[in-house]
Amino acid sequence: MSTDTMLSEAAQPAVKPRSRRMSTGTILLIIAGALVGLSLVHQLANAPDVTSQGAIQAALQAAVPLGLAGLGGLWAERAGVVNIGLEGQMILGTWFGAWGSLEFGPWIGLLIGILGGAVGGLVHAVATVTFGVDHIISGVAMTILAPGVVRYLSYITWGSAGATQSPQVVDQVPRISVPGINGLKGLEEHQWFLVSDVAGILRGLLHEVSLVTILAVLLIPLTAWLLWKTAFGLRVRSVGEDPHAAESLGLNVYRYKYYGVVISGAMAGLGGVYLSTVTSAIYREGQTGGRGYIGLAAMIFGNWRPGGLAVGASLFGYTDALQLRRGSESVHALLILVGALLLALAVWEFIRRNRLVAIASAVLGVLSYVLFFSVDKIPTAMVQAAPYITVLVVLALAAQRLRPPAADGKPYRRGG
Repeated sequence: MSTDTMLSEAAQPAVKPRSRRMSTGTILLIIAGALVGLSLVHQLANAPDVTSQGAIQAALQAAVPLGLAGLGGLWAERAGVVNIGLEGQMILGTWFGAWGSLEFGPWIGLLIGILGGAVGGLVHAVATVTFGVDHIISGVAMTILAPGVVRYLSYITWGSAGATQSPQVVDQVPRISVPGINGLKGLEEHQWFLVSDVAGILRGLLHEVSLVTILAVLLIPLTAWLLWKTAFGLRVRSVGEDPHAAESLGLNVYRYKYYGVVISGAMAGLGGVYLSTVTSAIYREGQTGGRGYIGLAAMIFGNWRPGGLAVGASLFGYTDALQLRRGSESVHALLILVGALLLALAVWEFIRRNRLVAIASAVLGVLSYVLFFSVDKIPTAMVQAAPYITVLVVLALAAQRLRPPAADGKPYRRGG
């Protein structure tokens, strides 16, 4: 039996759960159902912005940094290290990405921003893997340290006037469009059921898309392939499931934990670069706005898998983007779909005899419709809080099906 075969056995839970991977047909059916649901919301509540090109473009731009932060958390936690310092590593990425783009151009700036995040990951790895510092304490320290570091760097680089904001990044990574995609504009403007909605979504996804966005999307299947189809990924996952078993098979556990955490920081750094050079073309203090934490929540929502993580980031990004597109009316209209989904979930969980989740889902579903019929517009403060409310509700309802890596966050000492 080969070492990698034995590692594969070590990386599996003691009792292998029934596979929950969805078939391609099921995934396509879910996508079709989501499209029909959004189209119904559009027509019933007269809310065209729920599927407009602008809303989808904003959702994509909001989802990408969340997804990259989530991928960062995935790499670290699959190696058994909790990286709550993703927010700090994203902050480093925002500053170094903007500075590098201003000094050397967009592509070099992209690499420098990724390197800045990777250095943050390396610091976290030294603290947690080598010195055994509690993962949460180290991550919080990273998040506190990073803003101070970039404030100092801003002051010495751009002077007191630029201590909280950089000059504008003029040169950006190019954007591309699918040829002929703008021809769908007429279909979108007709406001036909489903047809116009699909046209708006396609235009939002395929018109004026940054090459960094394409890179970020490709990192989802690349991560899945590396972690589940290669010997390197198997070794990373094995140290996150049972490091002592991996050690007994001759694996250098410290090295693979370092790999996971440094890659984690690099992913978060790329998310930071995206914020300062693609989304806004300028570095601003506080630019990350807690996205590192929401990315971590997206990873948990996705059950520590890239595909589920992408769905979670898309959901949170879409909710966040609606603030920019007549948010009060759009979020109010979406209560129709949210209520229906929660009530359907309640029925499903009741059939499965998960009564606590069923009752909670039913109550939230009824409250959604009560709120929809009680007001014409959602208060602005509630619209701004919608992404965070979404995080809390989704994680609360999904908690029973989650299975993190077995050794995630647990201290490890060689030979212990």
